[in-house]
Amino acid sequence: MDFGLVLQTDPPASAVVGLMRRAERNGFRYGWTFDSAVLWQEPFVIYSRILEHTTKMTVGPMVTNPGTRTWEVTASTFATLNDMYGNRTVCGIGRGDSAMRVAGRKPNTLARLGEAMGVIRDLAEGREADVDGQRLRLPWVKNGKLPIWMAAYGPKALALAGEKADGFILQLADPFLTEWMVKAVRTAAADADRDPAAITICVAAPAYIGDDLAHARQQCRWFGGMVGNHVADLVARYGEHSGLVPEALTEYIKAREGYDYSHHGRTDNPDTAFVPDEIVDRFCLLGPPQAHIDKLKALRDLGVDQFALYAMHDAREEAIDAYGQQVIPALR
Repeated sequence: MDFGLVLQTDPPASAVVGLMRRAERNGFRYGWTFDSAVLWQEPFVIYSRILEHTTKMTVGPMVTNPGTRTWEVTASTFATLNDMYGNRTVCGIGRGDSAMRVAGRKPNTLARLGEAMGVIRDLAEGREADVDGQRLRLPWVKNGKLPIWMAAYGPKALALAGEKADGFILQLADPFLTEWMVKAVRTAAADADRDPAAITICVAAPAYIGDDLAHARQQCRWFGGMVGNHVADLVARYGEHSGLVPEALTEYIKAREGYDYSHHGRTDNPDTAFVPDEIVDRFCLLGPPQAHIDKLKALRDLGVDQFALYAMHDAREEAIDAYGQQVIPALR
């Protein structure tokens, strides 16, 4: 199992770079960041510094979207980093949540997302692609490689990930839901005559090391609110009892009353009081290192290839070090 670290690009950027360097020393192979241009600093600028100050780490957004940048710009940015540092990027992508909504836009359609994934990959790897009716190619790309990993929750998005993505990002760590969603992605891959086993499965969630579960839950409760935004979209699209989305995912948002993105991903988010302790425990990894190891082994048995640790809490360094010293060695 691989491990990744997920950060917000809060200033100063040097702190983000420093935490990524610490993560690499502790055995993390992937460095991820949020991508929301209004809420945080520009991640692609910071990726260049992370790549310069690490030796093997692969970096990318968790996640970008096809609406805030034109597709040829996204592809060229990835390709430039790859040319400079040796194909050490991955494109995590989704419909767009905070990046789109903060700017007053709606998330992208799945049709647009599916088209963008193919175009961005083709351009970043040196092939021609159709962009708004114009055939384009980046003539300077040589031996480029850009895996596209798609974030998804709902049935249509899971199917698209299986049909077109190189990897699947699931932003929660509940084994029951992981099993359901991984099966959906791999079934869609098989139906599209793709090798289901070739799709990388990445589970991303907060991880807090310590014995004070009450404090750990409060530090990670924001995550249930973030996931709740996507669940609310699914309920609006499919209905509360459609059978298309597990009630284990939809039940907890009944008390949700709204969401202010200015607090997005923050431990002090006031819009996450509706998230019960049970959901925090199911979606996150909390407790002493052995509790993390046990849950990660269960996820690995379900086909998870990477765990990406959200470190938006008051013990980031402690979590990185504990994973490096105890958790990662037990999973490799």
